[in-house]
Amino acid sequence: VQLQASGGGLVQPGGSLRLSCAASGRIPSGSDMGWFRQATGNQRELVAQITSGGSTYYKDSVKGRFTISRDNAKNMLYLQMNSMKVGDTAVYYCNKISGQLPWGQGTLVTVSS
Repeated sequence: VQLQASGGGLVQPGGSLRLSCAASGRIPSGSDMGWFRQATGNQRELVAQITSGGSTYYKDSVKGRFTISRDNAKNMLYLQMNSMKVGDTAVYYCNKISGQLPWGQGTLVTVSS
């Protein structure tokens, strides 16, 4: 199974983007999934997580601004990002929380005026 994130781009501070993650194969519906990001010079970090049952977790700095969701029937994962900040600039990736699959190329999100 390969994961491909898309939907990144250039957005001004305060703007919004919606990221999508498509799986080339079926991801077990019981897998907890997450969005990760890696800014230049930093380690990759978990931004948002969603369990198979729909429970969510967010990094403190994105709480109230980002929303993670999933569509198991379509093997899709989403991240709605609102009120974006310069500090959200990074390459965003999707993956399982445990038993991670090979990392895809990610999608670059740049927040800048």
